[in-house]
Amino acid sequence: MVMDMGRDAVQETVELTYQPTAKDFAQVLRERRRFSRAGRRFNWVIGVMFCLAAVEAVVWLAGGKPDMFLMVWSGLTAVMFLFLPRLQARTVQRVAARNGVFRAVVTDAGVTVTTDAGSSTVYWSGQPRYRESAQLFTLYSDDKNATCFTLLPKRGLSGPADADRLRAILDRHLTRV
Repeated sequence: MVMDMGRDAVQETVELTYQPTAKDFAQVLRERRRFSRAGRRFNWVIGVMFCLAAVEAVVWLAGGKPDMFLMVWSGLTAVMFLFLPRLQARTVQRVAARNGVFRAVVTDAGVTVTTDAGSSTVYWSGQPRYRESAQLFTLYSDDKNATCFTLLPKRGLSGPADADRLRAILDRHLTRV
């Protein structure tokens, strides 16, 4: 009887090379707002602000005397909240740009991201959730606000087959959200 002790097992690897953009980070932050507790709270606040502005606008259009401060303040606050992910994304992208080109290697052990400034490894237990969009695979931490993330842009892959291989690795080790 011959037993395979895993010595001949080939570990599947997917490599990406990319430069993160502000658009990538904005998409990650928008996606995070859809499933994290803080994101749902954030979306609720935006809705309340728009409703307050709308109620005051209806009062004004009906000939009543609205509270102009409340109408303007709630409208501006809601618009500011809508643009906040873009502003945050630009800030994060400026910091990431200093690191140069990103090279990510995804294996059954986790993800190792290397830049000109250094490298880091994220094991699957550190970011056990992921989300896929048309442009990105994003890994998220399991805390209620998904504060940590790793983005893997599909444009960094060498071909469409790599996207399928990457998806297979992520599905084996992570929970899709």
